[in-house]
Amino acid sequence: MKKIILIEDETSVVSFIKKGLQENGYEVSVAFDGRTGVQLVQASDFDLVILDIMLPEMNGLDVCKEIRKTNKHVPILFLTALGTSENIVLGLESGGDDYLVKPFKFIELVARVKSLLRRSNNGSVPEIPEYEPDNEHIFQFSDLILNDYTKKVTRGGEEISLTSTEYKLLLYFLNNPEKVISRTEVLEAVWGVNYELGTNVVDVYVNYLRKKLDNQEDNKLIHTVIGMGYVLKKS
Repeated sequence: MKKIILIEDETSVVSFIKKGLQENGYEVSVAFDGRTGVQLVQASDFDLVILDIMLPEMNGLDVCKEIRKTNKHVPILFLTALGTSENIVLGLESGGDDYLVKPFKFIELVARVKSLLRRSNNGSVPEIPEYEPDNEHIFQFSDLILNDYTKKVTRGGEEISLTSTEYKLLLYFLNNPEKVISRTEVLEAVWGVNYELGTNVVDVYVNYLRKKLDNQEDNKLIHTVIGMGYVLKKS
């Protein structure tokens, strides 16, 4: 049984989410303030964190940062009433993997939970010794190299730290070089569910990935194709 911790201070929301997740077969623990949430995550082994942003004692962004200091891998899903791109990016920069804007439908919450848990499980592979140049798990495009065994990403010889969602997004681009990829294709491949097309989650994650990869003005790799989507290609 997968263990989920819900860090949320609204009792009505807690009751609604906890009951629904338990009925779907999950074990659910609850923290009603940010500081307690951090302590519980650090003391126990959870498979997923569901985290509100506006919390007493410590806000959700700071909670996420504290969790990431000791746990880089547990998926973190933000619940927030703050749905602007700026707030979403703040959540991603603090170490979150996904977000869901309040109010939300429970069926969508379950879909996000399943997707994050599935991606987390798929990413649990043992590390191997340094790869050989012909290793089938090595993806290279220009000076960008991704090792899908060790989960190490470098560009120009410098290692780049990515969240699990950023990593999966980059791997999808590397599996489809030079191909124009629509936002719908990215949503289905990376998130595993059909989100409403009105959401800007793809744009937010692509822009955040760009900040980490494309720091050379004359050698950008991820390009926007207006009205169509994105493409991984040399400048």
